[in-house]
Amino acid sequence: MARNRYSAELTQKPSRSTAQAMLHATGLSPDDLGKPQVGIATVWMDGSPCNAHLFDLASEVRLGMAAEGLIGMRFSTVGVNDAMCMGGEGMRYSLPSRDLIADSIETVMCAHGYDANVSIPGCDKNLPGCLIAIARLDRPALVVYGGHIAPGELDGQRIDVISVFESYGRLISGQTDAAAHQRVVQSACPGAGSCGGLYTASSMAMAIETLGLSLPYSSSRPALSQAKREECRAAASAVRGLLEADLRPSQLLTRRAFENALRVTMVMGGSTNVVLHLLAAARAAKVALDLSDVERISRATPRLADMKPSGRYLMADIHAYGGTPAILKYLLEQGLIDGDTLTVTGRTLAESVADLPGLPLEQPFLRSVDAPLASRGHIRVLTGSLAPGGAVAKVTGFEGERFEGPARVFDSEDAFLESLAAGSIHAGDVAVIRCQGPVGGPGMPEMLRPSAALAGAGLGGKVALVTDGRFSGGSHGLLVGHVVPEAHLGGPMAFVEDGDRILLDLSSSTLSLDVAPSIIEQRRQAWVAPSVRSDSGVLDRYARSVANASSGCVLEEHKR
Repeated sequence: MARNRYSAELTQKPSRSTAQAMLHATGLSPDDLGKPQVGIATVWMDGSPCNAHLFDLASEVRLGMAAEGLIGMRFSTVGVNDAMCMGGEGMRYSLPSRDLIADSIETVMCAHGYDANVSIPGCDKNLPGCLIAIARLDRPALVVYGGHIAPGELDGQRIDVISVFESYGRLISGQTDAAAHQRVVQSACPGAGSCGGLYTASSMAMAIETLGLSLPYSSSRPALSQAKREECRAAASAVRGLLEADLRPSQLLTRRAFENALRVTMVMGGSTNVVLHLLAAARAAKVALDLSDVERISRATPRLADMKPSGRYLMADIHAYGGTPAILKYLLEQGLIDGDTLTVTGRTLAESVADLPGLPLEQPFLRSVDAPLASRGHIRVLTGSLAPGGAVAKVTGFEGERFEGPARVFDSEDAFLESLAAGSIHAGDVAVIRCQGPVGGPGMPEMLRPSAALAGAGLGGKVALVTDGRFSGGSHGLLVGHVVPEAHLGGPMAFVEDGDRILLDLSSSTLSLDVAPSIIEQRRQAWVAPSVRSDSGVLDRYARSVANASSGCVLEEHKR
Protein backbone atom coordinates (compact mmCIF):
# COMPACT_ATOMS: atom_id res chain seq x y z
CA MET A 1 0.00 0.00 0.00
CA ALA A 2 1.31 3.47 -0.89
CA ARG A 3 2.79 5.36 2.05
CA ASN A 4 1.13 8.56 0.82
CA ARG A 5 -2.29 6.95 0.62
CA TYR A 6 -4.18 10.01 1.91
CA SER A 7 -2.02 12.93 0.82
CA ALA A 8 -1.90 11.64 -2.77
CA GLU A 9 -5.51 12.78 -3.12
CA LEU A 10 -4.26 16.38 -2.93
CA THR A 11 -0.73 16.07 -4.27
CA GLN A 12 -1.07 13.72 -7.25
CA LYS A 13 -4.42 14.29 -8.91
CA PRO A 14 -4.52 16.95 -11.67
CA SER A 15 -8.00 17.87 -10.49
CA ARG A 16 -6.48 19.02 -7.18
CA SER A 17 -3.93 21.34 -8.76
CA THR A 18 -5.12 24.27 -6.63
CA ALA A 19 -4.07 22.33 -3.54
CA GLN A 20 -0.73 21.61 -5.16
CA ALA A 21 -0.20 25.28 -5.93
CA MET A 22 -0.84 26.14 -2.30
CA LEU A 23 1.53 23.42 -1.10
CA HIS A 24 4.24 24.90 -3.33
CA ALA A 25 3.57 28.18 -1.55
CA THR A 26 4.44 26.50 1.76
CA GLY A 27 7.89 25.67 0.37
CA LEU A 28 7.36 22.18 -1.04
CA SER A 29 9.08 21.24 -4.31
CA PRO A 30 7.52 19.07 -7.04
CA ASP A 31 9.53 16.13 -5.66
CA ASP A 32 8.22 16.81 -2.15
CA LEU A 33 4.64 16.35 -3.34
CA GLY A 34 5.30 12.64 -3.78
CA LYS A 35 6.41 12.18 -0.17
CA PRO A 36 4.13 11.09 2.69
CA GLN A 37 2.84 13.94 4.80
CA VAL A 38 2.74 13.66 8.59
CA GLY A 39 0.51 15.92 10.66
CA ILE A 40 2.37 17.00 13.80
CA ALA A 41 -0.36 18.00 16.26
CA THR A 42 0.81 19.98 19.24
CA VAL A 43 -1.27 21.39 22.08
CA TRP A 44 1.00 24.43 22.23
CA MET A 45 0.26 27.70 24.00
CA ASP A 46 2.36 30.30 25.76
CA GLY A 47 0.17 30.61 28.83
CA SER A 48 0.80 27.17 30.32
CA PRO A 49 4.10 25.68 31.55
CA CYS A 50 2.81 22.24 30.54
CA ASN A 51 2.50 23.41 26.93
CA ALA A 52 4.84 26.36 26.36
CA HIS A 53 7.69 24.17 25.01
CA LEU A 54 5.60 21.91 22.79
CA PHE A 55 6.07 23.91 19.58
CA ASP A 56 9.83 23.54 20.04
CA LEU A 57 9.35 19.77 20.33
CA ALA A 58 7.17 19.81 17.21
CA SER A 59 9.99 21.55 15.35
CA GLU A 60 12.38 18.79 16.42
CA VAL A 61 9.93 16.19 15.12
CA ARG A 62 9.66 18.10 11.84
CA LEU A 63 13.45 18.10 11.40
CA GLY A 64 13.46 14.36 11.98
CA MET A 65 10.76 13.93 9.33
CA ALA A 66 12.87 15.74 6.74
CA ALA A 67 15.80 13.43 7.47
CA GLU A 68 13.54 10.42 6.88
CA GLY A 69 12.15 11.68 3.56
CA LEU A 70 8.80 12.64 5.08
CA ILE A 71 7.01 15.98 5.11
CA GLY A 72 6.15 17.16 8.61
CA MET A 73 3.26 19.60 8.89
CA ARG A 74 2.87 21.26 12.30
CA PHE A 75 -0.44 22.46 13.63
CA SER A 76 -1.88 23.33 17.04
CA THR A 77 -5.08 22.53 18.89
CA VAL A 78 -6.85 24.23 21.77
CA GLY A 79 -5.86 23.33 25.30
CA VAL A 80 -6.68 24.00 28.95
CA ASN A 81 -4.24 24.05 31.86
CA ASP A 82 -6.14 22.29 34.62
CA ALA A 83 -4.07 23.53 37.56
CA MET A 84 -4.46 27.15 36.47
CA CYS A 85 -8.22 26.83 35.96
CA MET A 86 -8.89 24.77 39.09
CA GLY A 87 -11.67 26.10 41.26
CA GLY A 88 -12.89 28.73 38.80
CA GLU A 89 -15.25 28.86 35.86
CA GLY A 90 -12.37 27.90 33.57
CA MET A 91 -12.30 24.39 35.06
CA ARG A 92 -15.68 23.73 33.44
CA TYR A 93 -13.88 23.84 30.09
CA SER A 94 -11.29 21.24 31.06
CA LEU A 95 -13.09 18.00 30.22
CA PRO A 96 -14.84 19.49 27.15
CA SER A 97 -11.38 20.42 25.86
CA ARG A 98 -10.60 16.71 25.56
CA ASP A 99 -13.20 16.34 22.84
CA LEU A 100 -12.35 19.65 21.21
CA ILE A 101 -8.75 18.46 20.90
CA ALA A 102 -9.85 15.16 19.38
CA ASP A 103 -12.19 16.96 16.98
CA SER A 104 -9.56 19.48 15.89
CA ILE A 105 -6.91 16.81 15.23
CA GLU A 106 -9.42 14.76 13.26
CA THR A 107 -10.48 17.87 11.34
CA VAL A 108 -6.99 18.92 10.25
CA MET A 109 -5.78 15.39 9.56
CA CYS A 110 -8.77 14.55 7.36
CA ALA A 111 -9.19 17.94 5.69
CA HIS A 112 -5.54 18.05 4.62
CA GLY A 113 -5.11 14.37 3.93
CA TYR A 114 -2.14 13.69 6.20
CA ASP A 115 -0.89 10.11 6.01
CA ALA A 116 0.24 9.75 9.62
CA ASN A 117 0.11 11.63 12.88
CA VAL A 118 2.49 12.56 15.67
CA SER A 119 0.66 14.12 18.62
CA ILE A 120 2.53 16.11 21.26
CA PRO A 121 0.35 16.68 24.36
CA GLY A 122 1.24 18.35 27.65
CA CYS A 123 -1.48 18.95 30.25
CA ASP A 124 -4.10 16.53 31.52
CA LYS A 125 -6.87 16.49 28.90
CA ASN A 126 -4.38 16.94 26.07
CA LEU A 127 -3.36 13.29 26.28
CA PRO A 128 -6.77 11.60 26.04
CA GLY A 129 -7.81 14.12 23.38
CA CYS A 130 -4.87 13.03 21.24
CA LEU A 131 -5.51 9.36 22.04
CA ILE A 132 -9.18 9.56 21.05
CA ALA A 133 -8.30 11.28 17.76
CA ILE A 134 -5.66 8.65 16.96
CA ALA A 135 -8.14 5.86 17.67
CA ARG A 136 -10.80 7.47 15.47
CA LEU A 137 -8.50 8.17 12.54
CA ASP A 138 -6.76 4.77 12.54
CA ARG A 139 -3.84 6.13 10.54
CA PRO A 140 -0.24 5.33 11.53
CA ALA A 141 0.43 7.45 14.61
CA LEU A 142 2.36 7.87 17.81
CA VAL A 143 2.40 10.16 20.84
CA VAL A 144 5.38 12.14 22.10
CA TYR A 145 4.53 13.19 25.65
CA GLY A 146 5.72 16.74 26.39
CA GLY A 147 7.40 15.53 29.58
CA HIS A 148 7.33 16.44 33.25
CA ILE A 149 8.45 19.56 35.06
CA ALA A 150 11.48 19.58 37.35
CA PRO A 151 10.69 19.52 41.09
CA GLY A 152 10.54 22.82 42.93
CA GLU A 153 12.57 23.32 46.09
CA LEU A 154 11.90 25.22 49.29
CA ASP A 155 13.91 25.03 52.51
CA GLY A 156 15.68 21.92 51.28
CA GLN A 157 12.41 20.11 50.50
CA ARG A 158 11.08 19.15 47.07
CA ILE A 159 7.69 20.68 46.33
CA ASP A 160 5.33 20.85 43.36
CA VAL A 161 2.04 22.42 42.32
CA ILE A 162 0.00 20.25 44.73
CA SER A 163 2.09 21.73 47.55
CA VAL A 164 0.48 25.07 46.64
CA PHE A 165 -3.06 23.72 46.94
CA GLU A 166 -2.25 22.12 50.29
CA SER A 167 -0.54 25.29 51.51
CA TYR A 168 -3.78 27.11 50.70
CA GLY A 169 -5.60 24.62 52.94
CA ARG A 170 -3.22 25.46 55.76
CA LEU A 171 -3.71 29.16 55.06
CA ILE A 172 -7.51 29.12 55.30
CA SER A 173 -7.41 26.90 58.38
CA GLY A 174 -5.01 29.28 60.13
CA GLN A 175 -2.03 26.89 60.15
CA THR A 176 0.21 29.18 58.08
CA ASP A 177 0.38 32.83 57.09
CA ALA A 178 0.22 34.64 53.76
CA ALA A 179 3.98 35.22 53.53
CA ALA A 180 4.79 31.55 54.02
CA HIS A 181 2.12 30.60 51.49
CA GLN A 182 3.63 32.99 48.93
CA ARG A 183 7.02 31.34 49.34
CA VAL A 184 5.42 28.04 48.30
CA VAL A 185 3.63 29.72 45.38
CA GLN A 186 6.85 31.23 44.06
CA SER A 187 8.96 28.06 44.41
CA ALA A 188 6.69 25.21 43.28
CA CYS A 189 6.98 25.38 39.48
CA PRO A 190 10.52 26.10 38.22
CA GLY A 191 9.96 25.82 34.46
CA ALA A 192 8.29 24.08 31.55
CA GLY A 193 6.71 20.66 31.77
CA SER A 194 3.62 18.94 33.11
CA CYS A 195 2.99 18.44 36.83
CA GLY A 196 5.72 16.27 38.32
CA GLY A 197 3.73 13.84 40.47
CA LEU A 198 1.74 10.88 39.24
CA TYR A 199 -1.23 13.10 38.51
CA THR A 200 -3.48 12.88 35.45
CA ALA A 201 -0.94 13.93 32.80
CA SER A 202 1.77 11.49 33.87
CA SER A 203 -0.82 8.77 34.62
CA MET A 204 -2.17 9.09 31.09
CA ALA A 205 1.32 9.27 29.60
CA MET A 206 2.23 5.98 31.29
CA ALA A 207 -1.06 4.47 30.12
CA ILE A 208 -0.38 5.57 26.52
CA GLU A 209 3.16 4.16 26.60
CA THR A 210 1.72 0.90 27.96
CA LEU A 211 -0.87 0.90 25.16
CA GLY A 212 2.10 0.88 22.77
CA LEU A 213 1.45 4.31 21.24
CA SER A 214 4.67 5.95 22.49
CA LEU A 215 8.32 5.09 22.09
CA PRO A 216 9.98 3.66 25.21
CA TYR A 217 10.72 6.25 27.92
CA SER A 218 8.34 8.87 26.49
CA SER A 219 6.22 9.08 29.65
CA SER A 220 9.13 9.40 32.08
CA ARG A 221 11.54 11.77 30.33
CA PRO A 222 11.77 15.35 31.66
CA ALA A 223 10.30 18.06 29.47
CA LEU A 224 13.50 20.02 28.98
CA SER A 225 15.93 17.10 28.70
CA GLN A 226 18.13 16.38 25.73
CA ALA A 227 16.64 12.88 25.75
CA LYS A 228 13.20 14.35 25.04
CA ARG A 229 14.55 16.20 21.99
CA GLU A 230 16.24 13.02 20.78
CA GLU A 231 12.93 11.21 21.19
CA CYS A 232 11.33 13.80 18.90
CA ARG A 233 13.90 13.05 16.20
CA ALA A 234 13.46 9.29 16.70
CA ALA A 235 9.70 9.65 16.24
CA ALA A 236 10.27 10.27 12.52
CA SER A 237 12.04 6.96 12.01
CA ALA A 238 9.28 5.18 13.92
CA VAL A 239 6.58 6.84 11.79
CA ARG A 240 8.37 5.81 8.63
CA GLY A 241 8.35 2.22 9.90
CA LEU A 242 4.66 2.46 10.70
CA LEU A 243 3.90 3.73 7.21
CA GLU A 244 5.95 1.05 5.52
CA ALA A 245 4.31 -1.71 7.58
CA ASP A 246 0.88 0.00 7.48
CA LEU A 247 0.77 -0.60 11.23
CA ARG A 248 -2.30 1.18 12.54
CA PRO A 249 -3.65 2.09 15.97
CA SER A 250 -6.42 -0.50 15.62
CA GLN A 251 -3.72 -3.18 15.73
CA LEU A 252 -2.32 -1.73 18.95
CA LEU A 253 -5.45 -0.59 20.77
CA THR A 254 -6.84 -4.01 21.63
CA ARG A 255 -8.76 -5.06 24.71
CA ARG A 256 -5.60 -6.65 26.14
CA ALA A 257 -3.72 -3.39 25.64
CA PHE A 258 -6.41 -1.41 27.48
CA GLU A 259 -6.35 -3.93 30.31
CA ASN A 260 -2.56 -3.51 30.50
CA ALA A 261 -3.00 0.25 30.78
CA LEU A 262 -5.52 -0.16 33.60
CA ARG A 263 -3.21 -2.53 35.44
CA VAL A 264 -0.29 -0.12 35.24
CA THR A 265 -2.59 2.64 36.55
CA MET A 266 -3.50 0.46 39.55
CA VAL A 267 0.11 -0.56 40.23
CA MET A 268 1.26 3.05 40.13
CA GLY A 269 -1.63 4.62 42.06
CA GLY A 270 -2.63 6.76 39.09
CA SER A 271 -5.43 9.26 38.58
CA THR A 272 -9.11 8.33 38.58
CA ASN A 273 -9.37 10.44 35.42
CA VAL A 274 -7.65 7.57 33.62
CA VAL A 275 -10.88 5.59 34.04
CA LEU A 276 -12.93 8.26 32.23
CA HIS A 277 -10.37 8.62 29.47
CA LEU A 278 -9.68 4.95 28.79
CA LEU A 279 -13.42 4.24 28.62
CA ALA A 280 -13.77 7.03 26.05
CA ALA A 281 -10.69 5.97 24.07
CA ALA A 282 -11.82 2.34 24.03
CA ARG A 283 -15.14 3.43 22.59
CA ALA A 284 -13.32 5.41 19.88
CA ALA A 285 -11.25 2.30 19.16
CA LYS A 286 -14.39 0.12 19.10
CA VAL A 287 -13.14 -1.96 22.02
CA ALA A 288 -15.55 -3.22 24.69
CA LEU A 289 -14.52 -1.79 28.08
CA ASP A 290 -16.67 -0.73 31.03
CA LEU A 291 -16.60 -0.08 34.76
CA SER A 292 -16.87 -3.79 35.57
CA ASP A 293 -13.50 -4.28 33.86
CA VAL A 294 -12.01 -1.49 35.96
CA GLU A 295 -13.22 -3.09 39.19
CA ARG A 296 -12.13 -6.60 38.13
CA ILE A 297 -8.63 -5.41 37.30
CA SER A 298 -8.41 -3.33 40.48
CA ARG A 299 -9.29 -6.34 42.64
CA ALA A 300 -6.57 -8.44 40.99
CA THR A 301 -3.78 -5.84 40.94
CA PRO A 302 -1.56 -4.81 43.88
CA ARG A 303 -0.58 -1.18 44.39
CA LEU A 304 3.21 -1.00 44.40
CA ALA A 305 4.24 2.60 43.75
CA ASP A 306 4.78 5.18 46.50
CA MET A 307 4.07 8.14 44.25
CA LYS A 308 2.63 11.58 44.92
CA PRO A 309 -0.06 12.67 45.62
CA SER A 310 -0.63 10.04 48.33
CA GLY A 311 3.03 8.94 48.42
CA ARG A 312 6.47 10.55 48.41
CA TYR A 313 8.00 10.31 44.95
CA LEU A 314 7.81 12.18 41.63
CA MET A 315 8.21 11.35 37.95
CA ALA A 316 11.78 12.62 38.27
CA ASP A 317 12.47 9.60 40.48
CA ILE A 318 11.06 7.19 37.90
CA HIS A 319 13.33 8.79 35.32
CA ALA A 320 16.35 8.49 37.62
CA TYR A 321 15.82 4.76 38.23
CA GLY A 322 15.22 3.41 34.75
CA GLY A 323 12.08 5.10 33.50
CA THR A 324 8.75 3.58 32.51
CA PRO A 325 10.35 0.70 30.52
CA ALA A 326 12.04 -0.55 33.69
CA ILE A 327 8.66 -0.63 35.45
CA LEU A 328 7.01 -2.40 32.51
CA LYS A 329 9.86 -4.90 32.44
CA TYR A 330 9.32 -5.70 36.12
CA LEU A 331 5.55 -6.06 35.69
CA LEU A 332 6.12 -8.38 32.72
CA GLU A 333 8.47 -10.52 34.80
CA GLN A 334 5.81 -10.75 37.51
CA GLY A 335 3.07 -11.71 35.04
CA LEU A 336 1.00 -8.62 35.82
CA ILE A 337 0.71 -7.38 32.23
CA ASP A 338 0.47 -9.06 28.82
CA GLY A 339 3.68 -8.71 26.79
CA ASP A 340 2.21 -9.84 23.47
CA THR A 341 0.47 -6.57 22.60
CA LEU A 342 1.98 -4.59 19.70
CA THR A 343 3.70 -1.21 19.96
CA VAL A 344 4.74 1.58 17.58
CA THR A 345 8.23 0.07 17.54
CA GLY A 346 6.79 -2.72 15.38
CA ARG A 347 7.58 -5.15 18.18
CA THR A 348 5.54 -6.47 21.07
CA LEU A 349 5.53 -4.74 24.42
CA ALA A 350 7.80 -7.43 25.85
CA GLU A 351 10.19 -7.24 22.90
CA SER A 352 10.34 -3.43 23.03
CA VAL A 353 11.71 -3.44 26.60
CA ALA A 354 13.63 -6.72 26.56
CA ASP A 355 17.04 -5.15 25.88
CA LEU A 356 16.49 -2.08 28.06
CA PRO A 357 17.75 -1.80 31.65
CA GLY A 358 15.47 -3.05 34.40
CA LEU A 359 14.84 -1.54 37.81
CA PRO A 360 17.91 -1.31 40.04
CA LEU A 361 17.88 -3.51 43.12
CA GLU A 362 17.97 -0.40 45.27
CA GLN A 363 15.24 2.03 44.20
CA PRO A 364 12.84 3.89 46.48
CA PHE A 365 9.48 4.21 44.75
CA LEU A 366 8.27 0.75 43.65
CA ARG A 367 7.59 -2.04 46.14
CA SER A 368 7.88 -5.70 45.19
CA VAL A 369 4.78 -7.80 44.56
CA ASP A 370 5.69 -9.72 47.74
CA ALA A 371 5.44 -6.56 49.86
CA PRO A 372 2.89 -4.27 48.18
CA LEU A 373 1.59 -1.02 49.58
CA ALA A 374 -1.88 -2.52 49.16
CA SER A 375 -3.07 -5.91 47.98
CA ARG A 376 -5.43 -4.37 45.45
CA GLY A 377 -5.79 -1.24 43.38
CA HIS A 378 -6.63 2.15 44.87
CA ILE A 379 -9.46 2.79 42.39
CA ARG A 380 -12.75 1.23 43.47
CA VAL A 381 -15.97 1.11 41.48
CA LEU A 382 -19.00 1.57 43.73
CA THR A 383 -22.74 1.17 43.33
CA GLY A 384 -25.58 1.52 45.83
CA SER A 385 -28.54 3.70 46.68
CA LEU A 386 -26.52 6.92 46.33
CA ALA A 387 -24.83 5.84 43.07
CA PRO A 388 -27.07 3.32 41.28
CA GLY A 389 -25.30 4.02 37.98
CA GLY A 390 -21.83 3.74 39.46
CA ALA A 391 -19.16 5.86 41.12
CA VAL A 392 -15.38 5.79 41.26
CA ALA A 393 -13.55 5.99 44.58
CA LYS A 394 -9.88 6.79 45.15
CA VAL A 395 -8.56 5.34 48.40
CA THR A 396 -5.10 4.60 49.72
CA GLY A 397 -6.19 1.63 51.82
CA PHE A 398 -5.19 3.31 55.08
CA GLU A 399 -8.65 4.75 55.74
CA GLY A 400 -10.21 1.36 56.48
CA GLU A 401 -12.93 -0.48 54.61
CA ARG A 402 -15.90 1.36 56.08
CA PHE A 403 -16.73 5.02 56.62
CA GLU A 404 -20.08 6.27 57.91
CA GLY A 405 -21.02 9.79 58.85
CA PRO A 406 -23.48 12.66 58.58
CA ALA A 407 -23.78 14.47 55.28
CA ARG A 408 -22.67 18.05 54.90
CA VAL A 409 -24.21 19.17 51.60
CA PHE A 410 -22.87 21.89 49.27
CA ASP A 411 -23.87 22.98 45.79
CA SER A 412 -20.49 24.58 45.02
CA GLU A 413 -16.80 24.34 45.87
CA ASP A 414 -16.83 27.86 47.28
CA ALA A 415 -19.59 27.02 49.73
CA PHE A 416 -17.58 24.02 50.91
CA LEU A 417 -14.40 26.07 51.33
CA GLU A 418 -16.25 28.77 53.25
CA SER A 419 -17.58 26.14 55.62
CA LEU A 420 -14.13 24.60 56.03
CA ALA A 421 -12.60 28.00 56.76
CA ALA A 422 -15.32 28.62 59.36
CA GLY A 423 -14.42 25.37 61.13
CA SER A 424 -17.81 23.83 60.38
CA ILE A 425 -16.51 20.60 58.83
CA HIS A 426 -15.28 17.98 61.26
CA ALA A 427 -13.62 14.59 61.22
CA GLY A 428 -16.24 11.92 60.53
CA ASP A 429 -18.35 14.10 58.22
CA VAL A 430 -19.23 13.13 54.65
CA ALA A 431 -18.96 16.28 52.52
CA VAL A 432 -21.21 16.16 49.46
CA ILE A 433 -20.44 18.60 46.64
CA ARG A 434 -23.16 18.17 44.03
CA CYS A 435 -24.39 19.66 40.76
CA GLN A 436 -20.83 19.32 39.40
CA GLY A 437 -21.47 16.55 36.85
CA PRO A 438 -20.90 16.64 33.09
CA VAL A 439 -24.34 18.19 32.52
CA GLY A 440 -24.87 20.10 35.76
CA GLY A 441 -21.35 21.49 36.03
CA PRO A 442 -21.41 21.75 33.13
CA GLY A 443 -18.15 20.07 32.22
CA MET A 444 -17.62 17.93 35.35
CA PRO A 445 -15.03 20.16 37.06
CA GLU A 446 -12.35 18.69 39.30
CA MET A 447 -12.54 19.06 43.07
CA LEU A 448 -8.82 19.54 43.74
CA ARG A 449 -9.25 22.70 45.81
CA PRO A 450 -11.61 20.97 48.28
CA SER A 451 -9.55 17.77 48.53
CA ALA A 452 -6.25 19.64 48.90
CA ALA A 453 -7.77 22.06 51.40
CA LEU A 454 -8.93 19.11 53.51
CA ALA A 455 -5.43 17.64 53.38
CA GLY A 456 -3.88 20.99 54.28
CA ALA A 457 -6.31 21.37 57.18
CA GLY A 458 -5.33 17.95 58.56
CA LEU A 459 -8.64 16.34 57.60
CA GLY A 460 -7.47 14.25 54.64
CA GLY A 461 -8.90 10.76 55.05
CA LYS A 462 -10.85 11.91 58.11
CA VAL A 463 -13.62 13.50 56.04
CA ALA A 464 -15.07 11.60 53.09
CA LEU A 465 -15.64 13.77 50.01
CA VAL A 466 -18.40 12.66 47.61
CA THR A 467 -19.22 14.42 44.33
CA ASP A 468 -20.78 13.94 40.92
CA GLY A 469 -17.80 15.92 39.64
CA ARG A 470 -14.25 14.64 39.21
CA PHE A 471 -11.04 14.65 41.19
CA SER A 472 -7.69 15.79 39.96
CA GLY A 473 -4.91 13.27 39.72
CA GLY A 474 -3.31 15.41 42.42
CA SER A 475 -6.14 14.69 44.87
CA HIS A 476 -5.77 12.25 47.72
CA GLY A 477 -7.81 11.29 50.75
CA LEU A 478 -11.10 9.41 51.01
CA LEU A 479 -12.65 10.50 47.73
CA VAL A 480 -15.68 9.35 45.72
CA GLY A 481 -16.41 10.97 42.37
CA HIS A 482 -18.15 10.28 39.06
CA VAL A 483 -21.45 9.61 40.89
CA VAL A 484 -24.12 8.53 38.38
CA PRO A 485 -26.84 9.69 37.94
CA GLU A 486 -25.70 13.22 38.68
CA ALA A 487 -27.71 15.54 40.90
CA HIS A 488 -28.61 17.97 38.11
CA LEU A 489 -30.51 15.18 36.35
CA GLY A 490 -32.38 14.09 39.49
CA GLY A 491 -29.96 11.47 40.75
CA PRO A 492 -30.17 10.49 44.43
CA MET A 493 -27.50 13.07 45.36
CA ALA A 494 -30.07 15.76 44.61
CA PHE A 495 -32.16 14.63 47.59
CA VAL A 496 -29.46 14.41 50.26
CA GLU A 497 -29.87 16.81 53.18
CA ASP A 498 -27.53 17.88 55.97
CA GLY A 499 -27.40 15.23 58.69
CA ASP A 500 -28.44 12.28 56.51
CA ARG A 501 -26.26 9.25 57.19
CA ILE A 502 -24.05 8.14 54.30
CA LEU A 503 -22.22 4.81 54.33
CA LEU A 504 -19.16 4.05 52.22
CA ASP A 505 -18.48 0.30 52.43
CA LEU A 506 -15.43 -0.66 50.39
CA SER A 507 -15.70 -4.36 51.25
CA SER A 508 -19.06 -4.54 49.47
CA SER A 509 -18.24 -1.74 46.99
CA THR A 510 -21.30 0.27 47.95
CA LEU A 511 -22.16 3.91 48.54
CA SER A 512 -25.46 4.13 50.39
CA LEU A 513 -27.80 6.79 51.72
CA ASP A 514 -29.47 5.71 54.98
CA VAL A 515 -32.78 7.44 54.39
CA ALA A 516 -36.12 5.66 53.99
CA PRO A 517 -37.30 5.35 50.36
CA SER A 518 -40.58 7.04 51.28
CA ILE A 519 -38.73 10.14 52.50
CA ILE A 520 -36.57 10.19 49.38
CA GLU A 521 -39.73 10.06 47.29
CA GLN A 522 -41.22 12.99 49.21
CA ARG A 523 -38.07 15.00 48.54
CA ARG A 524 -38.15 13.99 44.91
CA GLN A 525 -41.69 15.25 44.52
CA ALA A 526 -40.71 18.61 46.02
CA TRP A 527 -37.46 18.90 44.06
CA VAL A 528 -37.01 21.63 41.45
CA ALA A 529 -34.27 21.03 38.90
CA PRO A 530 -31.44 23.58 39.16
CA SER A 531 -31.25 26.23 36.50
CA VAL A 532 -28.86 25.68 33.63
CA ARG A 533 -25.51 27.39 34.23
CA SER A 534 -24.88 28.08 30.54
CA ASP A 535 -27.42 28.42 27.75
CA SER A 536 -25.08 29.13 24.84
CA GLY A 537 -21.64 28.33 23.51
CA VAL A 538 -19.33 25.40 24.09
CA LEU A 539 -20.59 24.44 27.54
CA ASP A 540 -24.21 24.47 26.45
CA ARG A 541 -23.46 22.24 23.47
CA TYR A 542 -21.41 19.96 25.72
CA ALA A 543 -24.18 19.63 28.29
CA ARG A 544 -26.68 18.76 25.57
CA SER A 545 -24.60 15.92 24.15
CA VAL A 546 -22.40 14.45 26.90
CA ALA A 547 -23.05 10.96 28.25
CA ASN A 548 -22.61 10.09 31.93
CA ALA A 549 -19.32 9.44 33.68
CA SER A 550 -19.83 5.67 33.75
CA SER A 551 -19.71 5.82 29.95
CA GLY A 552 -16.55 7.92 29.91
CA CYS A 553 -18.36 11.23 29.25
CA VAL A 554 -18.34 10.55 25.53
CA LEU A 555 -20.41 12.87 23.36
CA GLU A 556 -23.69 11.59 21.98
CA GLU A 557 -26.99 13.16 21.12
CA HIS A 558 -29.54 13.28 23.90
CA LYS A 559 -31.94 15.77 25.37
CA ARG A 560 -30.94 17.58 28.52
